[in-house]
Amino acid sequence: MEYYSLGKQSANVDFKIAAITGQAPDKGLYFPTTIPQLTAEQIERFKTLDKASLAFEVMRPYVGGTIDDASLKQICKETIDFDFPLVPITSNIKALELFHGPTLAFKDVGARFMSRCLGYFSKTSSSNNNTVLVATSGDTGGAVANGFLGVEGVQVIILYPKGKVSPIQELQLTTCGQNITALEVDGSFDDCQAIVKEAFMDADLNAAYHLTSANSINVARWLPQQLYYFFAWQQWVAQYGDNTPMHIVVPSGNFGNICAGMMAKASGLPLGHFVAACNDNNVVTRYLSTGNYEVKKSVETISNAMDVGNPSNFVRILEIMQNNFDQLKNALSSYSYDDISTQAAITRVYNDYGYTLDPHGAVAFLAAEEFIHDHEHAITHYNHTVESMPVHAVILETAHPVKFPEVVEEAIGHSLTIPASVQYLLDKPKQSIPLAATYAAFKQWMLRK
Repeated sequence: MEYYSLGKQSANVDFKIAAITGQAPDKGLYFPTTIPQLTAEQIERFKTLDKASLAFEVMRPYVGGTIDDASLKQICKETIDFDFPLVPITSNIKALELFHGPTLAFKDVGARFMSRCLGYFSKTSSSNNNTVLVATSGDTGGAVANGFLGVEGVQVIILYPKGKVSPIQELQLTTCGQNITALEVDGSFDDCQAIVKEAFMDADLNAAYHLTSANSINVARWLPQQLYYFFAWQQWVAQYGDNTPMHIVVPSGNFGNICAGMMAKASGLPLGHFVAACNDNNVVTRYLSTGNYEVKKSVETISNAMDVGNPSNFVRILEIMQNNFDQLKNALSSYSYDDISTQAAITRVYNDYGYTLDPHGAVAFLAAEEFIHDHEHAITHYNHTVESMPVHAVILETAHPVKFPEVVEEAIGHSLTIPASVQYLLDKPKQSIPLAATYAAFKQWMLRK
């Protein structure tokens, strides 16, 4: 398996080089030269295969021999060593809960896989001073910090927007110490992401450091996110069989998560329609409606992990769809909602169904309701009775509600119980370095280290 740059101006590389470098020299994102195709026999076996074995089979073609099988099996086992339950909310909307990992967010999967891959490459390479740069709008920072903490030969630098992540998110990425450094940028996530992207193209920094990215632009972060779509599908077919489509609604910011799901479908996993649920940062929603891709500066919302004005991974979705707009519209829909609607949804779902959504899951729930309404249709029987054909959807609950206490507690009317897995953070001191939202300030700091 090789990877080519979507910029089309760089040489193909293997998985190891793509994971270590993060981004191609021409600034393009890496994409596999072929999308592995699952056989009918594999799909049938996957219905009951244990999670670790399934993860190994899915990821093995992408790794392409750069990691020996025994090590890859162990990496996969450690990556998915927690639950991914499919929980009913209403009669036709279920939540795939992706917050049962160590940092209570879906990004634990990608971060754990990538950190272990880079740790493996550091041990088998002459280079043992890799520096990971990562921009975060919320959960990525904590997941990366946890995944890489203590990994030998890897230093991690996390850029996050000052005042725009939740208190627990900030503690998760600023209290680690050791090989983790947090930079508190006086700007937006887009500013952080722009700094990281420019750093990879900077000859001075690349001469001083072996730089790589832990954002979803990195194939080692992006591709393993396919795995929980397989786990959801396993649970789905166990309940509904093969004939009920599993439509999937994904709260979307940088579009790496939904893109991974669409890759799983492109490889042959029998998934239904995909829906990108967006907040007021809705460039893709507008694009699918008008055909005009118009980037705007991101705005701050209560679903902060989706506050992305120019989603990096959307270009990968276009590649999967062969840059065909009609094909894209057949595969992907998108809806967007403001903060008032989002908070009202948290209240309504809690009161009506006893389920507590986080703000991102609330956006997804609203999109699922709208998608179901738009696609339900009635059939008339021979005796003239009318029956509505049910449409079912899965929403991805990407983060634990406790990460957004002010929003969720106001919506549901009482305080949340803090899980033991993050309780210890409350007594730890924050360690961050303030930074202006300019590349010049970042470069100066890096070269003074």
